[in-house]
Amino acid sequence: MDKLQFQKDLIGWFSEEKRDLPWRRTADPYQIWISEIMLQQTRVDTVIPYYKRFIEKFPTLHDLAAADEEVLLKQWEGLGYYSRARNLQAGVREVAENYGGIVPNSRKEISALKGVGPYTAGAVLSIAYGIPEHAVDGNVMRVLSRILLIEEDIAKPKTRKIFEEAVTEIISHEDPSSFNQGLMELGALICTPTSPKCLLCPVREHCAAFHEGKQQDLPIKTKAKKTKALQYAMLAIRSGETVLMEKRPESGLLANMWQFPMVELTEEILPVEIEEQLSESFRGTVSNAEKITSFKHVFSHLTWNVDGYIAIGENLIVPPHMKWVTAEELELLPISGPVQKMKTVLKQRGDV
Repeated sequence: MDKLQFQKDLIGWFSEEKRDLPWRRTADPYQIWISEIMLQQTRVDTVIPYYKRFIEKFPTLHDLAAADEEVLLKQWEGLGYYSRARNLQAGVREVAENYGGIVPNSRKEISALKGVGPYTAGAVLSIAYGIPEHAVDGNVMRVLSRILLIEEDIAKPKTRKIFEEAVTEIISHEDPSSFNQGLMELGALICTPTSPKCLLCPVREHCAAFHEGKQQDLPIKTKAKKTKALQYAMLAIRSGETVLMEKRPESGLLANMWQFPMVELTEEILPVEIEEQLSESFRGTVSNAEKITSFKHVFSHLTWNVDGYIAIGENLIVPPHMKWVTAEELELLPISGPVQKMKTVLKQRGDV
């Protein structure tokens, strides 16, 4: 490969064809850091409105560092993978406390921050600071597996090292920001997972897989294990003008998010059996249980199959992690995707 010509072709194409995205209008490392965390496991089109609202709500690093976690999670609501938001805030607080609010510009220091992995570190360093550091994610591995004909399994963690070394070798030292973003953009627009648009590719002349007709065979990636499926009953228990909500545990899936109380099911259950079970749990009376919806929610590693019910609660003794909320208070609580599905059905029915 002619390294300099490859850099020139890639960067020239990127400067002409790049999408106009809000995080490309800034060199602020804080804002670029936010965009990179949001873009992990989430599509660009989905991220744009969230990013704009987030920057408006927390325009500076110190604003985010000082934010209440519930306010933060409400801003993140719907993006999923909520640990990203909590880790981002923890990392930002470290910068506020230990670096005077200035995001560090060395890989060693930035990588030590909570939630900052090798990819995010390289992206912030190259895009915000113009430092020639690798930023390798699945997108970049796909592109380079074809260009450099790397036939290693990209599902294996150790393979990432091969690609990081490759980027370090070929990255532009004059414009590392455009180089790394160019690789990402190429993967998003041209060198796509299926049916890559080779005839439109600005670096086709440098692509070893294209010359050998192997572009459809790469990257090599072993299949992930099947996801686990869990069955739940989700209950909107009403008392007068209020509905009962519970806060999830401080760690684990959807930590600290709010939800309608949920019961894990091991078998089919009748509404009357749910009433009996909950009446006993709350040492009160749960009645009029009625199934109003069923839906599936797929996480990266498991699937929830949920049956949604409404019921009436009287004289319930609720534990500290639960509370009765009005419709107005419910709007302020951070809730996850599955709970949002239930809430939408309740709103359509006029129950909240």
